[in-house]
Amino acid sequence: MGNCVPVTPGILETAGSLDLEEIMGDLYDDDTSSNDTLLDYDAAPCHNHFCPLFQRVAPPFLAATSVAAALATGALLVALAKRPQAWRWPQSRALVAQLALGTALFAALLPALAAGAARGWHLGTGLCRLTHLLWHWSVFAQALLVASGSCSTAWARWDPRSRRLAVALWASALLLAAPAALVSGVAAGTACVRRAVGILAPLYVLHLALCLCLLLLLPAGLLLAALAVPRLRGSGAGLAWLFPGLWAPYGAGLAAEFLLQAGLLQPTCGSFERFDTALGLSEALGVLHCGLGPLALLLARSCRRGVGAAGG
Repeated sequence: MGNCVPVTPGILETAGSLDLEEIMGDLYDDDTSSNDTLLDYDAAPCHNHFCPLFQRVAPPFLAATSVAAALATGALLVALAKRPQAWRWPQSRALVAQLALGTALFAALLPALAAGAARGWHLGTGLCRLTHLLWHWSVFAQALLVASGSCSTAWARWDPRSRRLAVALWASALLLAAPAALVSGVAAGTACVRRAVGILAPLYVLHLALCLCLLLLLPAGLLLAALAVPRLRGSGAGLAWLFPGLWAPYGAGLAAEFLLQAGLLQPTCGSFERFDTALGLSEALGVLHCGLGPLALLLARSCRRGVGAAGG
């Protein structure tokens, strides 16, 4: 969340502050040797005041979100088990169960990230890369599930066709998450970050392109499809729009980060600090999906059941 590396590209120096992305493991740790142009503003180095604030807020936020997600996902699984007949298209039981699995996987990583934020990452490079892999695997799988649930009726029943689709989606999401793991590592033994990857390095560009496609372009495509095809507008109620709605701002933030890092936008101290704040808040918004998603599915089921009872 945000960008508090010791030398923010060309401008920021925040020595002694915690990298916000060392907590969330989503932005790389800039290699200062690749920083060829350090701008001189005839002033002391810029200090990002958002970083110390986030260092205090991140551990309790992640811990509270993990607890809320566990309770919401547990309630959703109980509802799935006790009243399987209540789940109809578009919130079919097969699709809801997989979304619950995705949110559970995502939420299970939050305690380790909270502990790493508070006390430093001491689990080693291998577990750091595994955390990155599982984090992105969960997010990407949910994005693909939401897209498939919005645009087809493949999940209307759990048959061989839908089972093959499920295997394909989860395998594809795992493959797409691999670049995130490959660009991660442990910085100075204290943080799980994206390490020493230049902004134009092929592996990072691939990772960024995948994030933008699944977190920004896919929601935009779903929106355009819903506007163009009226029957799709209600097909994802309570399901299709919450997940992309929460993650799309973060996708836009990654695009803005690339423009700033590449020098395509004019950087200033103020612009970097405002960007850090916006990026941190947008990623926090995306993290909330693991708690709000199950609640939205339960609410959609309750509303549909109430409408059915009224009709009966």
